[in-house]
Amino acid sequence: MLKRWQITAETGEYDSVGAVIRRSLTGVWDRFAASDPGLLRLMAGLRTVAAIALTLVALAVLGTDVTHLVAGAMTAMVATFAIKEKQVRGQAVTLALGLPVALAAVSLGALLHSHIIAGDVFFVALIFGAVYSRRFGDRGTALGLIGFQTYFVSLFVGATISALPVLALTLAIGFACSAVVRFTVVPETPQRILQWLRGAFRARVAQLVATHIELLDAGPDQLDKVLDDLRRHTARLHESALMIQGRLEDGTRDPATAALLQRRVADAEIATERLGVLLLNARSAERADTLTLHLPQAPLPTAKNLMRAEDDATVTLRRDLNALHLLVSRPASDRPGTAVAHVRNRLLGYRDDDNLPRASIAVQDVFRGIGEAARSVLGLRLALDGPQDESDDSPATTRSREEFDAEDVALAGAEEPEEDDRTGLQRPTTRAAFQIAVGSTLAIVGGEFLSAQRWYWAVLTCWVVFLNTASTGEIIIKGYRRLLGTVLGVIAGVALAGLVGNHTWTAFALILLFVFAMFFTAPLSYALMSFFVTAMLGLLYTLLNTYSLDVLILRIEETALGAACGIIAAAVVLPVHTDRRTDDLLGTVLGKLDDVVSASVDQLSGGPAADLLSLSRDLDTALDELRASTRPLTHPISPLRVRRQTVRYLVALLETCAYHARSLAATAELLPYSKTIAADPRLERVGRRIAHNIETIAAHIRGEHTDAKVNSGATIASLLESDTTSTPHAGTVTYRVLRHLQRLDEGVAGLARPLEVPVAGRPEAKPQRAGRPDTKTART
Repeated sequence: MLKRWQITAETGEYDSVGAVIRRSLTGVWDRFAASDPGLLRLMAGLRTVAAIALTLVALAVLGTDVTHLVAGAMTAMVATFAIKEKQVRGQAVTLALGLPVALAAVSLGALLHSHIIAGDVFFVALIFGAVYSRRFGDRGTALGLIGFQTYFVSLFVGATISALPVLALTLAIGFACSAVVRFTVVPETPQRILQWLRGAFRARVAQLVATHIELLDAGPDQLDKVLDDLRRHTARLHESALMIQGRLEDGTRDPATAALLQRRVADAEIATERLGVLLLNARSAERADTLTLHLPQAPLPTAKNLMRAEDDATVTLRRDLNALHLLVSRPASDRPGTAVAHVRNRLLGYRDDDNLPRASIAVQDVFRGIGEAARSVLGLRLALDGPQDESDDSPATTRSREEFDAEDVALAGAEEPEEDDRTGLQRPTTRAAFQIAVGSTLAIVGGEFLSAQRWYWAVLTCWVVFLNTASTGEIIIKGYRRLLGTVLGVIAGVALAGLVGNHTWTAFALILLFVFAMFFTAPLSYALMSFFVTAMLGLLYTLLNTYSLDVLILRIEETALGAACGIIAAAVVLPVHTDRRTDDLLGTVLGKLDDVVSASVDQLSGGPAADLLSLSRDLDTALDELRASTRPLTHPISPLRVRRQTVRYLVALLETCAYHARSLAATAELLPYSKTIAADPRLERVGRRIAHNIETIAAHIRGEHTDAKVNSGATIASLLESDTTSTPHAGTVTYRVLRHLQRLDEGVAGLARPLEVPVAGRPEAKPQRAGRPDTKTART
């Protein structure tokens, strides 16, 4: 029988059908890993479901009735998802402290069962304490959540003093099963999560490179879809990079290793994103800009592809992009082989201008970008997997390794995070505690009018709409989503209750399925999570023989009431309006942007070295907070359509500025030990102008009265020219620095018009904060 083989165009290696199938399965897994960075959602769902299943088995063996089965399942779920600490030791301590907290809450719930007023007062006090305890970090948050949720369990099952011993034993079993699953069945360690995140990051990079290949040949009718994919994969790559940075200090052996990995991840992110921009430039008649990657519906300068498919340069470019995709996709555990080493050496050779093929300057920039991307892949491999075989290295590869060795020595550990100096009612946890206490009081009063038995659903909704929200607008959006998911869940609950009937274990099997779906979809869609929660409750009511259509309708009414009470409390008690929070965060982002740009320019000008990686990470974190705070303004239900467009434009422009700032920081960190980069004191003049513009805009946002105006007009290169020979050539590091500074200067100046900041030399425009940004400004 003939054996079938397949040849890979990138390397010239022959693969058997089995190898092709294995590679296809690996590709499918990579896509799944990229969609769930670090497999965090998958592991959270499996861990919770396993804890509940083990609890049900243990209680069934003891002959427990259905009511206590439900109580045990809910306790195991709470004990599993409440704990968010990263270190195993911390998780064990919190879980051990959580059991007495849960027993105390359930005991008080049983004791106050017949004392309505006293029980309601205690419930409000418990809610206030649970929210206030968030100020004490992950452990305080977990213990507060356990206390609230287990008190809710006592209300749900109708706990009494006589049933308290059995219920306490049920809670202890639930906590024990949660511990067994967490520490033995589905263990969660910082090192393992970081390893999964590394795999997800590699898959994200591979997805983005695959989109670059599609972009190369996309026709006019395909371009919009490819650009949407490019934006989506670029954003997801950045998300994965931030997730890795958040886990580095706990998942690595020392701060120096964490700083090294942070640098390598940042290099790979910047190099891959830059490659997309260079491809856009190469295929367009006009020069594209990075705003195209960040602003939805941002048009290209021209839709016509100027790179002809039959050109030698285009054929070579397509081959090398596929080769880059192979380097990224192939796990480090695979034996690279001579062919792969040859491909790597060829791509790294493009960092030298002598190895560039004959083509236009824009196309040559793409080849340079491929070389830089290949260098970042090599750096990731070295940082994550240690030294590799160097026998097949070319001079270009050897030079890259030497650069990495020099950087490894120079990188320092991370700085200690800054502490929040806000006190009293200015502290978010204190303010939220008062807000939710008032909202819960309203929900209790209103819920009692709707139902004397199910009033606690309104309180639960009021509680959850305050979780992970920081402004009135965010609470409104979350309340709307919860109500939508609840309505759809009621419809599903009606159908499922009829199908399940009296089949207890079938109902529990569906409950486990819904619990998994609830945790797996929670970060993606709050409405979808609420749907699974409500459908699960319909099954729980069926098990407790309390199911009826009226109960599920009441669930909708209590949910609407709880959401309304939460919104009223947020709007009346120490309110944080979305506009004010957005302005505060915008000022923070501008301050962080100024820190990164100023420090990078100082270092590029010959000044002292700074921890640019930490500054860049602070900028990314602040920008993520700003992006989250603007969601109520950009949500489809917002009636202010023009304002929605303006907010999206501002966020996209800030994302563009952050990208160029990260690129500057990455280049500046090479300065002390690179043979190709030299300090240029003239850059200090450029840094002063950009810093002045950022400070002027920030002062305007803070409401300060100042006569300062944003300076614009002359290009960055013109500010540096002292003679006709000083203009750098395309492809040089200096040229790249100037390009990033130019885009930064344009981006910062572009913020002036929608924010109504006066610009020097420009006539004063009429106020148009709610209007659409000028199209010329939007093009930057």
